Parts: sequence; structure tokens; C-alpha cells
Amino acid sequence: MGSLALLQSLKDSLLGQASVKAVYGEPITVHDKTIIPVAKILYGYGAGAGAGRMGEDNARGEGSGGGGGVKAVPVGIIEVSRERTRFVATSNNWKLTGAVLAGIGLGLWWARKKAR
Repeated sequence: MGSLALLQSLKDSLLGQASVKAVYGEPITVHDKTIIPVAKILYGYGAGAGAGRMGEDNARGEGSGGGGGVKAVPVGIIEVSRERTRFVATSNNWKLTGAVLAGIGLGLWWARKKAR
């Protein structure tokens, strides 16, 4: 399989996994509300190929390879009810809070060190 065909095969395989069904999960109905999970899909792929002669015995070299991956990150839900439809974002504020607290702690430590 040539490098172009290998790349095309990888792309088709990964895009088949990163479908609308992967972005919007199966709806869940509870009481009078329907919840639809929403995710962000990230994907990447790459491939390579080679050909040529190796060494002095004129042995012909050849090779190819490739790989890729898909990652789904939850971003929120769509809530559908009789009154309204709304998007509710999920957020990871713990990382931001931790970074802010670490920055404040480092600043206080540095200020005390300089005051001595």
C-alpha cells in the first residue's frame, strides 16, 4: 500500500469514528426533560513510506507505517424541556483555581524572600 493510500485509509477510519453520534451522544429522557451530551472531537493521523536499496548486496528496502488517534472531550449538555432548550457547559474550574492559588502562593513566598 502506498503512502497516499495509507493516509487515505487512516483518514477514513478516524473520520468514521469522529461522527455526529460521537459529538452528540444518545439523548436521555428523565421526567419531562431530554438531556443530550455534547463532546468536542479531536483527531490526528500520519503515515510514512520508504523504498530504496540498502547495503552493498543490492537488497531492496521498503517500508511503510502510520497511526492516528481520536479523543472526545465532554463540553456540556443540551437540555430540552417544555419551557426551553438550553446549552449547559461543563467546565473544569479546579484547574484554573489551582493555578491561581499556586501563583498567589509563589508570589507571597517570593515577596517574603525579598523582604529578608
